[in-house]
Amino acid sequence: MNDLEEHYRKLERLYIAAPTNVYYRPTISIGAGVAEIKIDVRSDFFHAAAAVHGSVYFKLLDDAGFFAANSLVNDVMLLTASFTLYLLRPVASGALTARGKVLHSGGRQFVVEAQLFDSDSQLVAHGTGTYVRSKLALDQDLSYV
Repeated sequence: MNDLEEHYRKLERLYIAAPTNVYYRPTISIGAGVAEIKIDVRSDFFHAAAAVHGSVYFKLLDDAGFFAANSLVNDVMLLTASFTLYLLRPVASGALTARGKVLHSGGRQFVVEAQLFDSDSQLVAHGTGTYVRSKLALDQDLSYV
């Protein structure tokens, strides 16, 4: 495995190790400037109208954008500086798949587009995020192993 592939696998393990993901139970796949995250829809993600709450949409889109951008950085964690989300349609069953793709990287800043799809491959939400370099080193303390 080359250094880039090892970096992607370490980021995947870091993501899965996050305490919040014990609840969501996602899978993740990371490549050069891209990331894909999947979760199965569960009723405990629902709002009062029996569909997935927008906070779940945001989490998946932001996470996919974040890890797409962090795939290009191997020394520090990035931080979400901003994220604009557009909700298009409700989802109440199946699975959700978020795909993030870096549109621009330069200096400290990365701009990413993220899309969220349902089990029928219909676009249900999308957004753009801006991520910036932090001073937090990618190391064993962060489960980057």
